[in-house]
Amino acid sequence: MNIKIAMCQMEVIPGRPDINTETMLAMIEEARMKNAEIIVFPEMCIPGYLLGDTWEQTSFLKDCESYGEQIIAKSNDLIIIFGNVAVDWDKIGDDGRVRKYNACFIAHDQKLLGGDNFPYPFRIKTLLPNYREFEEERHFYSLRKLAEELNQKLDELMQPVYLSYKGERLGLGCILCEDSWYENYFTKPIELINNKGGVHLFINISSSPFTLGKNNKRNRLFSRQARETGVPLVYINNVGIQNNGKTIYTFDGSSTIYNCRGNIIYHCHQPFKQSLDIVDLNLSNGGTNKNIINSVPDQDISCIYRSLDYAVKKFTKSIGINKVVIGVSGGIDSAVSAALYTKALGPENVMLVNMPSKYNSNTTKDLAKILANNLGCFYDVLPIQEVVDHTIKQIENNPAVRLADNKKINLKISPFIAENIQARDRSARLLAAVAAAFGGVFTCNANKSEMTVGYSTLYGDQAGFLAALADLWKHQVYELAHYLNQYVYGHEVIPQGIINLVPSAELSFEQSVDKGMGDPIIYPYHDYLFRSFIEPWERVTPEDILKWYSDGVLEENIGCEPGLVNKIFAGPAEFIKDLERWWSLFNGMGLAKRIQAPPVVAVSRRAYGFDYRESQNGIYFTRQYYRLKEQILRSC
Repeated sequence: MNIKIAMCQMEVIPGRPDINTETMLAMIEEARMKNAEIIVFPEMCIPGYLLGDTWEQTSFLKDCESYGEQIIAKSNDLIIIFGNVAVDWDKIGDDGRVRKYNACFIAHDQKLLGGDNFPYPFRIKTLLPNYREFEEERHFYSLRKLAEELNQKLDELMQPVYLSYKGERLGLGCILCEDSWYENYFTKPIELINNKGGVHLFINISSSPFTLGKNNKRNRLFSRQARETGVPLVYINNVGIQNNGKTIYTFDGSSTIYNCRGNIIYHCHQPFKQSLDIVDLNLSNGGTNKNIINSVPDQDISCIYRSLDYAVKKFTKSIGINKVVIGVSGGIDSAVSAALYTKALGPENVMLVNMPSKYNSNTTKDLAKILANNLGCFYDVLPIQEVVDHTIKQIENNPAVRLADNKKINLKISPFIAENIQARDRSARLLAAVAAAFGGVFTCNANKSEMTVGYSTLYGDQAGFLAALADLWKHQVYELAHYLNQYVYGHEVIPQGIINLVPSAELSFEQSVDKGMGDPIIYPYHDYLFRSFIEPWERVTPEDILKWYSDGVLEENIGCEPGLVNKIFAGPAEFIKDLERWWSLFNGMGLAKRIQAPPVVAVSRRAYGFDYRESQNGIYFTRQYYRLKEQILRSC
């Protein structure tokens, strides 16, 4: 049996079933004109996926149902497979609200299929993810729960959808996203469906955000499933951006077809782009007549750039903003932000502002000006020293008075407080005002290393409408700088002097870049230490770090340069002091700042924001950590 499949890798706009349905209807007509026989859309393509508690709105659910009926009505002489919320108005979910399912609908000849061997004329997601950005069990009822409610075994409900097509019986295994990511689940949906027999094609409709390396893992899993079942598998993912308030996710599509031997025989070639591809698939031979192609790498800096560029373009458009103001210091983070936003929005829509104090060197001031000239942006220099001095005098020269007994106290501004006054003056006063006058917003240029330990000023340089670089470690920011120069712009827009400069906040004379005095974070080591706190699936604590240090395998386990630890620290006491300092900041002031930080664009396995749930519970070291510490220090 040969069948033409339309792979509809559509852009899904979260919370806009009206726009999404328009897109689907247009793609259906295009697919029809190209003689498609099966049209496949992504998971939740009508309502969108990351909607927060919008799922609690009855009127929204009814709208989604109504738009779904429009799609079903277009299925004459076609098989249309799409994702939508399914509502059983006669039942409630675990939250006491009307019951909702994350569902896959299969329409043919203006009717829904699958009700002959299943409680509903659609298929229900079996495995509901509740990790990272996902919290589906908050809103949806799973097939596992339905089986328990009906007092049936789950495998009895794991049924293919059978239909008569061109005089032949066609069996479709229709599953949703996580139902193929069952490596860590007891339930294996594809295996259970395949055991029923007669399955000619598995179809996975997904809404799967981009993460570095994720496609490579998916290809390993899905290839094995197709090979072990001996059935080809079609994977359809959406493009666009969606968010959960604190974290912005890009969706790269990367829709793929695997033949019955697990080989990739087709993938949509342009990530982050809506497309409709028609693929002829011979189900009689499981697609083995097609040429085998290689998967597309998704772990290098080019993938990071594509995701960030896409996020900036889509997010600014979604909130109605097309102009941004960026505070440029002459440092690497603000320079990369400037190059990123300028490419995404155009130089006429970007204003760069240098705000020097008496601590800023001519070196960084000159580099900021060269950067602005290279990018062709608007540029302004607004010194802050006069205002900072005024603020300090105003506080120190005006004692606070307790009115009851006229007792006075004189407040003293320490050097550390003065540093924060500079940062807040730049962002909360100048950048906010300039952005308003320019008709736009201002950015947060923080990287992930700074976010981890709170090396930023609350309401100062941590402020902004979006933290585009906040899921990139410092070494990735440098990689991105080189990539922007070499591949995006094709020439040096970020001056080499900025790349060569020691990273420094320049908030005091002790942070003089001309004297090589910079940040307290030693990025070649701390980038990897901090990463171990948040990104591994089994997260690392100081107990693990101390054990690896004692065993001589620390660099190997966290991924930094071999021998680096002994170069940095004079001995165990200094190493432990450093570890405790940053762990305390990570769980203390850094955490307090993170929960007030702007939304972060996610590219890694765990981004700050709603991707990483945090509670302000204070700092904790395990019992075994203190034992290891005592042993190590005693043996010195």
